[in-house]
Amino acid sequence: MSPLALIAVILIVAIVLFVWNKVPAVVVAILVCLSLWASGLLSLNQALEGFGDPVVIFLVTLFVVTSALEVTGVIAWAGQCLINGAGQTSRFRLLFLTMSLVALLSALIGTSGAVAALLPVMVVTAVRLKRKSSQLLQPLAFAAHAGSMLALTGAPVNILVSDAAMDAGAAGFGLFEFALVGLPLLAGSMAIILLFGERLLPQKNGATIPADFSQHARTLVEHYGVADNLHRLRVRATSPFVSRDSSLIDLKGYEGIHVLAVHEGDNAQPIRRNIAENDHIIMRGHLDVVAKFATDWDLSFRAYKERSDDFLFNHQSGLAEVVIPPRSDLIGQSAFPGMVTESGDLVVLAIQRGSMTVGAGFAQEREGSLQLQAGDTMLLQGTWKALDVRLNDPDVLVVSSPELVRRQAVTMSADAKKAILVLILMIMLLATGIVPPAVAGMLAAGTIVLSGILTAEQAYRAIAWTTVILVAAMKPLATAMLGTGAAQVMSEQLLAIAGERSPTMLLACLFLVTAALGQFISSTAAALVVIPIGIAGAAGMGISPQPVLMCIGAASEAAFLTPVAAPANAMIMGPGGYTFRDYWPLGLPLLAWFFVVSVFYVPLIWSFS
Repeated sequence: MSPLALIAVILIVAIVLFVWNKVPAVVVAILVCLSLWASGLLSLNQALEGFGDPVVIFLVTLFVVTSALEVTGVIAWAGQCLINGAGQTSRFRLLFLTMSLVALLSALIGTSGAVAALLPVMVVTAVRLKRKSSQLLQPLAFAAHAGSMLALTGAPVNILVSDAAMDAGAAGFGLFEFALVGLPLLAGSMAIILLFGERLLPQKNGATIPADFSQHARTLVEHYGVADNLHRLRVRATSPFVSRDSSLIDLKGYEGIHVLAVHEGDNAQPIRRNIAENDHIIMRGHLDVVAKFATDWDLSFRAYKERSDDFLFNHQSGLAEVVIPPRSDLIGQSAFPGMVTESGDLVVLAIQRGSMTVGAGFAQEREGSLQLQAGDTMLLQGTWKALDVRLNDPDVLVVSSPELVRRQAVTMSADAKKAILVLILMIMLLATGIVPPAVAGMLAAGTIVLSGILTAEQAYRAIAWTTVILVAAMKPLATAMLGTGAAQVMSEQLLAIAGERSPTMLLACLFLVTAALGQFISSTAAALVVIPIGIAGAAGMGISPQPVLMCIGAASEAAFLTPVAAPANAMIMGPGGYTFRDYWPLGLPLLAWFFVVSVFYVPLIWSFS
C-alpha cells in the first residue's frame, strides 16, 4: 500500500473512531501516533516528537499558571466580577462580556493562552449560575479563534502570511491591520453564538465539573453547630495569659463559652508553644460573656460585623470535613473538640456521630471526648498548606478537597499579586516575542514554583494530562501528511478546480483546503502547506498576493469542527463534556461565516489589482 493510501486509511479510521465516541479520544490519538510508526510512515522519534513539541510544552505551562491564579483567588475574584457584570440571569450579557474579553486576550497572547486563562473562570461561573458548562465553553474557545485575527501577535500564522506577502513583493500587514478582517469575523461569530448557540450546543456538564463551594464555609459551620457567636480575641502584652500554656485557659465562671482554637499571631497556625503577645484565641459563646472574659484577662476584643466564620475560613486558614473509614488506625482513639492533631497544625472543631454533634469547648477532654468509630466525621481547621499536606492520609477520607474549596471560595490571598505579576510578565513576553512562547511559559511556571505560590507537587497535579497527551499524540499526523505529500496532493487537486476562472474561485478553494487541513493538523502546518500554492496561484492570475494570504490566514483560524483542530478546542473538551460530534453543530455556521468574510469581504479591503 502506498504512503498516500496508508495516511488516508489512518486519517479516515481516526475520524470514524472520534465520531463514534466509544473509544476515549486520548486512546484514539495514541493509536494514531503508534499507527504512523508501525506503518513505517514515521520513525519512532518522529512519531513521538509531539511530546517534546514547543506548543505542547507551552500548553503544559499554561495549566500551571492557571492553577496559580486559581489557588491565590484571582480566578474566583474574576469570576465574581464577570457574574456581577453580567447579572444572574442574562445569558446575552454573560456571553458578550466573556467573548469580548477572550478575543482581546487572544489578540495579545494567542488562542491557547487566552482560553487557558479564562477556562476556570467560566467553569466557576457555570457552577455558580447553575448553567451547563457546555453552553459556555465552546463560545469561549471559538471567540478566541476569531480574536486571534485582531492583531499580528494573535497567531503564528499571522506572522507567516505577513512575511510571505513581503517575500512576494507586496506590503506586509501591520500590527493591527488584521483587525480589518478580525473585527467582522468576531462580530459575526458573536452574533451567531448569541442568536443560535443555545439551540446548537448540548446541555450537559463535564465529568470534572466541580461543585459550588462558594458558601462552603458557612455550610460546614452551620452543619456542625459552630456558626453562631464566633469571636476572636487578641492577647495583649499585659494579659495574664502571656507565657502560659494554652491548655491551662480557665473558663470557670464563664458559663456558655468555649475556646475553639488558639492561633500563633495572624498566621492561623495552631499554637505549639506558650501563649505570647498578639496570639489569637477563637471562642464561641454569648457576646456578653465573651466580652467579660476579655475584660477580666486583658484581651483585645471587639464585635465584628462581618461573617463570624471569616475567623476560621480566609486566605490563610481553611476548614475541611473528614470521615473515619473502616480499618482506620484512628478507630478507638480519643478525640475531642479543641484538641490539636498529632501533627500539631490542625485543630478539631467538632465531631459528629449520626445525628449527635460533640461541640464541647477547648481542653474539656473528659466531658467532650469520644472514642472514634468508623463513620464518624470531624470538622478540622488549619492553614491551607497544612490541610493540603496532612489530609493526604489513608486514615481519613476527605469529603471535599481543600484545594478545590480554596480555589472557589477564598478571596484573593497575599500571593495573588505575585500570581498576577507573573501573568503580566508572561503576556509581555508573548506580545513582544522576545522569547518563544514555550520559554515564556516555562519561565512563568518556574517562577510560580520558586516563589512558593505552588509546590512542585501542586504544579504537577494542575496539569490536565489527558489534554496534553491528546494534543501531543496528534501532532505527528501533520508531519506524516507533509512528509508523504498527502497535504500537497489534497491542495493541488482542490486548487485545480479553480484553474484560471476567477480570483474569487481561487480564494474559495484556498479557504476550503486550508480549513479542511486545519481540522486535523495545526493551523501553522496547514498554512505552511497552502501559502506557497496561494502565492503561485496569485502570480499565475496576475493578482496581488495580499487578499490571497489574508484569506489563508483567516481560514487557518476556522478550526471549529473537531476537538483536535486546536489546543484550545481540546482544553474545553473535558470540562464541557463534549464529544467529537458536539463541535459540528455550532462549528459549521461559524465556518460558513469565516468563508463569506474571507472570500467576499477580504477583496474589498485588499484589492486583487
